[in-house]
Amino acid sequence: MTPLRLGYLYALGAYLVWGFFPLYLRLLRPAGPVEVLAHRIVWSAVVVALLLAALRRIAVLRDLLRRPRTLAGVALAASLIAVNWGVYTYGVDTDQVVETALGYFVNPLVSVLLGVTVLRERMRPAQWVAVGVGGLAVAVLTVDYGRPPYLALILALSFGGYGLVKKRLGLPAAEGLFVESAVLLLPAVGYLAWLWSAGGLTFGRISAGHTALLVLTGAATAVPLLCFAGAANRLPLTALGMMQYLTPTLQLACGVLILHEPMPPARLAGFGLVWAALVVFTVDALRHARRRRATAAPDGPAVGPADVDATGGSRDVSPPRPAQRTS
Repeated sequence: MTPLRLGYLYALGAYLVWGFFPLYLRLLRPAGPVEVLAHRIVWSAVVVALLLAALRRIAVLRDLLRRPRTLAGVALAASLIAVNWGVYTYGVDTDQVVETALGYFVNPLVSVLLGVTVLRERMRPAQWVAVGVGGLAVAVLTVDYGRPPYLALILALSFGGYGLVKKRLGLPAAEGLFVESAVLLLPAVGYLAWLWSAGGLTFGRISAGHTALLVLTGAATAVPLLCFAGAANRLPLTALGMMQYLTPTLQLACGVLILHEPMPPARLAGFGLVWAALVVFTVDALRHARRRRATAAPDGPAVGPADVDATGGSRDVSPPRPAQRTS
């Protein structure tokens, strides 16, 4: 099998798991959202620790302990992903899967805005149009819901911020996930211990199947992330950027078709505006990537798969400057 085909299989596996994740979370009832979050942290740390031990990649972790600034960045990333996981689990548990899907639809637009505000990047005219249409969509959905779509906005901001921090840290996927889980491990174990003492812990008290599903949250967290990392190493990031919409599309389908959440006309109109913004955004990204490849070919090395980012921009293809790296 060619690396490209393997990359597509890895990406498809990751996006399918994430897309159907709401159905898995529903199976964890009656465990509450915070208990599920705590189990996800604990068991993902266990899964990745076993993987790193099997691959003998513990040395990277020892080296990481000598870099306080990197550890501070990891703590920030861990906090952001904990917020993201917690809000997502809460949304699924409270029958708001459609709104959580919206959060991942608008995430690329939020990532562009974070690039402008934090990294001082310039937006192209088409990106401004896409963001403007996305803002109009949020306004329409605010009228429909009778409130701003808080869950969607928190999910988009937390995941966009997480991606920004992770990009600056530059840690490998498995090591990064383990350290993030380790940072959150003590609060997670503490919460589970408190819940057990209060008699509210569902782990081991419902059925063997329910307990097994809680344990498997670790694999359900780690495996798609590692598949995504494998895909990113083999595919152009423009391809990953196109495929990323598979996840919220499946989540939306789960919410409407399987879990029977309402989709009134005004809400559908809001989603239609989001999709229109994403069409503008994606077409611009593909054109920009193609233009960069065309201009790079006569004067220097062509822009390779890993040099085009998922937002339609491109990474610096000059030699990396060590001072900018924190890993």
